[in-house]
Amino acid sequence: MATTSAAPHGPDLSRLLDDHRPQGPVETADLARARALVGAPDPWDRGTPLHFTASALIVHPPTRRVLLRWHVRQQAWLQVGGHGDPGETLPLDIALREGLEETGLTDLTPWPDAALVHLAVVPVPASPVEPAHEHADLRFLLATGTPDDARPENPASPLEWLGIEEARKRTTEENLRDTLDRAARLLS
Repeated sequence: MATTSAAPHGPDLSRLLDDHRPQGPVETADLARARALVGAPDPWDRGTPLHFTASALIVHPPTRRVLLRWHVRQQAWLQVGGHGDPGETLPLDIALREGLEETGLTDLTPWPDAALVHLAVVPVPASPVEPAHEHADLRFLLATGTPDDARPENPASPLEWLGIEEARKRTTEENLRDTLDRAARLLS
């Protein structure tokens, strides 16, 4: 399935959150904060102190590898993802678009299904153009059958295919380690 399809993928924001079962007290608290955003005029508005983003850990199930991307602003190896573009409201569609833009992979598809895998509220440091804020990051797993086709969107954002344990060591973000652990259970 190509990500260029005009058909929407997956449930809307409210249903996605209603269907998600948090794992542990931190994610339970993050889910409560995320639910409070749903009633906002634009829960994706990056001008607010807390807003939604959508991301994906890209997996290659036959080799049990995951794709990490160097994130210049965060100075960390992370999953692909980001903000919704104006008018975008479906989290999985945002994750698919971001995955395509950041890796060039045209065959990304939800794996093993379109369910939310992890919700994490993450801090984002200030930059010259925006203050420090937080992302309510909605995380999915996306699979590719063509891992060798992955290409970074720019030279400053290299990509690395890694085994789960190597990926856990590479990232400095405990919340991503939690996502990796969830992926490992599904890949085994």
